[in-house]
Amino acid sequence: MSPAARPSAGADWRDVPLAPVVLIYGPEDFIASRARDGLRSKLRAQDPDLELTTLDAAAYTAGTLAMVASPSLFSEPKLIEASGLASMSDDFLADALAYLKDPAPDVTLMLVHGGGTRGKKLLDALKAAGMPRVECLALKKDQEKAAFVTSEFQLAKRRIDAQAVRALVAAVGANLAELAAACQQLVSDTTGMVDSDAVDKYYGGRVEATAFRVADAALAGNAPAALANLRHALATGVDPVPLVAALAMKVRQVAKVYSLRGSSAQLARDLGMAPWQVDTARRDAGHWNAGGLAAAVQALAEADAQVKGAARDPVYAVERAVTLIATSARR
Repeated sequence: MSPAARPSAGADWRDVPLAPVVLIYGPEDFIASRARDGLRSKLRAQDPDLELTTLDAAAYTAGTLAMVASPSLFSEPKLIEASGLASMSDDFLADALAYLKDPAPDVTLMLVHGGGTRGKKLLDALKAAGMPRVECLALKKDQEKAAFVTSEFQLAKRRIDAQAVRALVAAVGANLAELAAACQQLVSDTTGMVDSDAVDKYYGGRVEATAFRVADAALAGNAPAALANLRHALATGVDPVPLVAALAMKVRQVAKVYSLRGSSAQLARDLGMAPWQVDTARRDAGHWNAGGLAAAVQALAEADAQVKGAARDPVYAVERAVTLIATSARR
């Protein structure tokens, strides 16, 4: 392949470029499936008669790749999807390295690797050849999940406000597939701007969403609302541990931005937070002074130990922490 024909590496999983060989790499199955579907769709848009062949790199036998890549009777373009590269056989490694030196015309070879260093020689050869590599990494930070939600709505040509993004991430952000499904449901079942009320209607019963409602009221100094939400959460079976965790996260965010100056975007980069998280924490910080924050941090450290076994009554421990925080803040 000539240098001019070489695509650049580091491809976007939402828009996988066409190339003779494409590597989809990483442990996040949802992103990998989106990348695979996107590449298939692109190729089928070019030619609806695309011939699809799947290979299991772990159970591969020598010579199979060359055989399926050979021209068909009617010369239809081909897509060969080889999965399981994290457990690839030695035969697959040898054949893939040989194929990379002289890819077949009108054939796209999609390599799906779940992560790790198995087949490092092949991974290095793909990089040296400039083949696209689509990173499929888990989105662990709320900032990354918020960006994902925003992008899902942009692709659907719909708008969602920052508070609704935060509420949705809090409610269903642990699993990316669930988060994507939640976005799709809100797009299909609502009209106009999606706000936090819409998110609450569909997902307000989730443990995470309930916990953040308690935390929001407590940090704002609204003791009646905080305790009412807390008692409702406990009555519906919410465990005290995520309630304390939500409070602790909120207090940590307030402590991070307290007394800092600068734009939300700059602070978000410096602190590893989303801009909307900085804005919310700054708003909450207006209810606090340094002494009150220190007392809240101490109370939450004690409550965290108590709800994890250091006290006989974890419910009392979380009620006490919520009460202390909500009454310490200035309304």
